[in-house]
Amino acid sequence: MTGRIRILLIDDDIRSLELLRLSFVKDGYEVMTASSGAEGLRQAYNHHPDAILLDRMMPGMEGLEVCRRLRELTEAVIMFLSVKGVTDDVVRGLQSGADDYVVKPCKYAELKARLEACLRRRSAAAVGPPVRLAGGEAFLVADPSRRLVFINGGRSVQLTPKEFELLEFLIRNRGRVLSAATILANVWGPGYEGERDLVKQFIHRLRAKLEADPARPGHIVTIRGSGYSLEEETKPIRRPDESAEAGEARSAA
Repeated sequence: MTGRIRILLIDDDIRSLELLRLSFVKDGYEVMTASSGAEGLRQAYNHHPDAILLDRMMPGMEGLEVCRRLRELTEAVIMFLSVKGVTDDVVRGLQSGADDYVVKPCKYAELKARLEACLRRRSAAAVGPPVRLAGGEAFLVADPSRRLVFINGGRSVQLTPKEFELLEFLIRNRGRVLSAATILANVWGPGYEGERDLVKQFIHRLRAKLEADPARPGHIVTIRGSGYSLEEETKPIRRPDESAEAGEARSAA
């Protein structure tokens, strides 16, 4: 892989697509193009772009839906580039997961500057300190833009956006027992109440990628009847999250 920033352009207007591609290539970017939302999703899945510029109005899959699906797939910068520019359009675009919304027509210099600003903000995300796992492995979550996780011995794995979000939540609460309901509320949000099998599925996927023996996990462990816990080398006293919350409430009182 080259060190150049990789951009995916999605627009059904072939002429505009090519003009924009030529401009970014001239400035040293690596550029891919797609003329439909479905093709754009495939490109994003296969090539992991750093940034995606997306038209709002396209036949077939409309831009807002494409953006929502992209956000489930990638943490890349997403920018809308659209002639639909009233306040409601911009708000809906940002609510669908976009980082910015640029109204056409616009100068290429402005578009490039806004894209670079989004990329700087994304790359400024801090890398957390290593987590010492049970068994002595150092566990480092690094490069959030690409969702890479490094483990002692030089091994690294790439997670999907939701896997990465789940792992970050486990790390922030390491040593605590987290119920499936708590994980759903904090990682998936409203609308997923009762979807315990979803948590089980993603825990299984994390174990398959991170555990030396996924069938006998030593790090992301199941606490029967209570939930899941990320175990460290020095294990704190286990306590279900509901009990911890009750204790915190008593202390606050």
